Parts: sequence; structure tokens; C-alpha cells
Amino acid sequence: MRIAVLAETAANEDRVAATPETVKKFIGLGASVVVARGAGMRSGLRDGDFEAAGASLADGNAAAADDADIVLAVRRPDGVAVKKGALVAAIMDPYGQDAALAGLAHAGASAVAMELMPRITRAQVMDVLSSQANLAGYRAVLDAAAEYGRAIPMMMTAAGTVPAAKVFIMGVGVAGLQAIATARRLGAIVTATDVRPATKEQVESLGAKFLAVEDDEFKQAQTAGGYAKEMSKEYQAKQAELTASHIAKQDIVITTALIPGRPAPKLISAAMVRSMRPGSVIVDLAVERGGNCELSKPGEVVEIDGVKIVGHLNVAGRLAATASALYAKNLFAFVETLVDKKEKKLAVNWDDELVKATLLTRDGAVVHPNFQPKG
Repeated sequence: MRIAVLAETAANEDRVAATPETVKKFIGLGASVVVARGAGMRSGLRDGDFEAAGASLADGNAAAADDADIVLAVRRPDGVAVKKGALVAAIMDPYGQDAALAGLAHAGASAVAMELMPRITRAQVMDVLSSQANLAGYRAVLDAAAEYGRAIPMMMTAAGTVPAAKVFIMGVGVAGLQAIATARRLGAIVTATDVRPATKEQVESLGAKFLAVEDDEFKQAQTAGGYAKEMSKEYQAKQAELTASHIAKQDIVITTALIPGRPAPKLISAAMVRSMRPGSVIVDLAVERGGNCELSKPGEVVEIDGVKIVGHLNVAGRLAATASALYAKNLFAFVETLVDKKEKKLAVNWDDELVKATLLTRDGAVVHPNFQPKG
């Protein structure tokens, strides 16, 4: 059983899909592991670190993937040839990517989208969305503090009292909760909002104040899988009215609202941005999906009437070493369930609920029901 670890080719992707720790664990399962040279450098991992763990090195992704039974990557490895039947596990970003999925199917790959892992108890250790969003929420607060030209906590000095910064978190999933906790640790006054009623108690347990229009629609605003539903235009208007006056008084706003497979909902209008005081900061964690803020730009920090709007891409990847360590553990935990430990070979149970939920392509076809080719 040969496992290949690819080097990421995207300019803003510093993570890697394995660490020396997980390489040792894969070898313990009976696998041989080959790593593309330089794959871990941007995460602070030298080629020698992988060799010391027992991996061999290959010159480039093509050589690494050659004859591999399992191919591991952070992002979907477009254009990398794999042998027929190889299992390819990565964050596949499958929505609206019909051509890319068709390419994986044509190559004969069994492609697994790690971000589709169901949110059930046995899969918690494999949940890449949670492990990476947690870091993104933390980093978002640090990025906001770096752009904010004032102190965050209240400071009582001989020269006078510095008031605590007011931080508003929009969207209270994993990223939002970590943003609340981090802002609170820095000493900010924190408020937060979300359309899911279950989040109110979570927000308050972290010492923040909850803000939402709590009507009948709000009480039904969560899917069985724990995700936010898309709200009606009427509710969005009521919520926007409530938050508009609140945003005008905030120093920092962090938006984290995403709905799988849909463009990010617009939560902050241009008028709301211009209502904020000069020196205020907005961090838009949904910028890769169109953004929660009307004026945010992917990969840029823009300034509108003195208000900075931070649109960094791949925010979890801005903590590449930590993000890689967690992602690699997610991958190992999943791959371990696909290996026959006695025979020391890949033995996928295609009827396993984890496999059925994440498998995009198999035997030359797109098999996931949510991503069937149109037409």
C-alpha cells in the first residue's frame, strides 16, 4: 500500500496534507509513504523531517502520485495523474466544479471530499471544516487587532482610561465561536449574532451578548445537520435593520456566515460600512465565496472612508504549521478506517456512511448524488 503526499501548487496555500507524526502512523498501518520534495517547507517541515519519519521523497507531484494507492492533498489536485482506482482525499471544493469532477472521474480516481464529512460523533476527529474554521476564527481576531490602530482591552492608566474595543461577530459556527473566545481573551466587549437559535446559549456561555430577531422563523432556522438555513427576504430585512444600528457603534466586525454550496449571504452593506467610525475594521471570512460584506475584495485589505475591510484568502492557512498538523490528523483518522489492518492494504467499505457522504467519483463516474452532471 503506497501513500503519496502532494506539494500544494496554489500561491496562497501553505498547508501540507501530512506531517512526520502522521507519516509514522501510516507506516504503522503497513504503508509506504512518498512525499513530494518541498511539500512541507511552507509549514515549517523540512524534507529531512519526513525522511526521518520513514518517508521517501519524490521529485514532484507526478513522481509522488505514480502507482500510489492513496493520494493525499490539501486542495483538489487538478492535473495530477493517478493510477486507476486510486483513492484521492483532499478538500475538493466540488460546488460548481463539474469539469474538474469529470476529470477526476475520467482518471479513474475514487475522489473523496473531506469537507463533506458528516457531522456525527464518530467523524468528529475527521472534520476538516471544524479544525480549519477554528483556526480561521482565531486568526481573524488577530488580523483585526493588527489593523485596528488602538488597544483592545480596557486599560486604566495614570494618563486616563482606555475603553475596551467593541467586537461584533456575525455567524456563530466553529469560526465564530473561536473568534468570540479569542476577542474575549484579548479583553474586548463582544456581541454576536446567528440565525440558529441553538447558538444563543453558546454565545452567552463565552461571555458575549447575543443579538438577533427572535421570531418564529428564527426558531426554525437550523438544518438537521447543524448548518444555518437560508433565511427569507423578510427576515433578512428585519435582521439587517437590527444589526445596522449595532454595527455603527462597533470597532471591529468579523463575518463568518457561509451556507454550503451557495454564495455567502450579504450581511454588511456599503451604507453600513460608511456608518462605522474611521479606524474601525471589518474582517470578512467568507470572502472566497463572494463575501459577507458588499465592499470586501478577495485577497485585499481595502479602506473605505477610513474603515478597513480585510479580505485575506485561506485564513486558516495563515497559521500553516498548526493548520497542517490538524488537517493531517483529520486525514489519518479517515484513511485509517479504510485500511485492512491484518492484510495491511486498502479495503474500502463503499457502504460505510462516511464513504458514501464524501465520495465524489468512482469507476469512471461522478457518484455523489449532489454533484451529478447537469444536462
